[in-house]
Amino acid sequence: MSLPTDALLDAAATHGTPLYVYDAGELDAALNRVRAAFGDARVYYAMKANPNLTLLRRLLAAGVGFECVSSGEVARAEHIGAVGTELLVNGPAKSEAEYAAGSRLGATFIVDREEEVALLPPASRALVRVNPALAVSTHDHLATGALGSKFGVTPAQVPGVLGALRSAGHTALGLHVHIGSAIRDAGDFTAAFGCLTDLRDVTGPLTVLDAGGGWGLDADLAGIAREARRAAQAFGAELWVEPGRYLVARAGQLLTRVVGTKRTGRNFVLVDAGMTELLRPMLYGAVHPVTALWDAAEQGVWDIAGPACESGDVLARDVILPNPGRGQLLLFGEAGAYGAAMSSTYLTRSRPAEVLWEHGRWTVMRRREVPQDIWSAEE
Repeated sequence: MSLPTDALLDAAATHGTPLYVYDAGELDAALNRVRAAFGDARVYYAMKANPNLTLLRRLLAAGVGFECVSSGEVARAEHIGAVGTELLVNGPAKSEAEYAAGSRLGATFIVDREEEVALLPPASRALVRVNPALAVSTHDHLATGALGSKFGVTPAQVPGVLGALRSAGHTALGLHVHIGSAIRDAGDFTAAFGCLTDLRDVTGPLTVLDAGGGWGLDADLAGIAREARRAAQAFGAELWVEPGRYLVARAGQLLTRVVGTKRTGRNFVLVDAGMTELLRPMLYGAVHPVTALWDAAEQGVWDIAGPACESGDVLARDVILPNPGRGQLLLFGEAGAYGAAMSSTYLTRSRPAEVLWEHGRWTVMRRREVPQDIWSAEE
């Protein structure tokens, strides 16, 4: 993503900071990359990455469906007009409200455990999520296909769950696998798809193989797609994919302003964004590219810390920057996924505004909260 510096300065002056800024061109480009790699596969956006309604409407207009993992996400999908085959309802502990809304809208359910078959609404369409029990190249908190993960059924359980679905009058469309997020090694996907094709003799032909998402931003997408198509062909199945972070991460950046500096045991740049605006560094040890929007004659090595009274509120460490001054602007890249979506009102901090750059101008996607918004449900 490369937005004009003048446009970023204007956004900060007009809308304040912290501020999430998005590039419509990169959103479109990411979807085009997915479609170029996966061909005619059906694309479902993993809404948890960023559920902003403006993004959802763009994706729906482009023919993308949605994977939802909460009642709120299902409600967002319904609000923008997504129904039927445009919706997947996923999650390891679905609520009665999720089953009811999914059924009313005609969604496909992703079955996560054996006992869930008895909880499905009558005559549901379903996929069975398989946990291939792999060690994958990502943070432990992001590894959803690992042996100790709470997600999916074991390969040995698959025939029984498929049979139970059919006996209960449901439509067992096929299998689903999603091994994690931000996976660096494309070979992890080859191993996961191989675990599925090993089941071909016990499942027989299937209608759908859902290969999930989780591809690293620099992953060999063509290679992953080739292996996913090969797995789908083994079952005679239609291929579905569920990108989330891949579609939106590079389209979004977090713009933050320098509050000041301090030199103690380390050199700190203090900024007005922190863990309440960008949780990923604290939660996953995520590293985001940082760009300084100023020049200086000298530079140094700095840690970038936020305003929260938490020792973990550090957005980046050991970053080489031009020596900073109060009021200057920093940009955290690859923040369009799990950035604004995970922002919180901890410390009664107002969640940031979000703006979209398109056709040479900014459009507000979400207004900045005020404190009264935060406590309105308490009175």
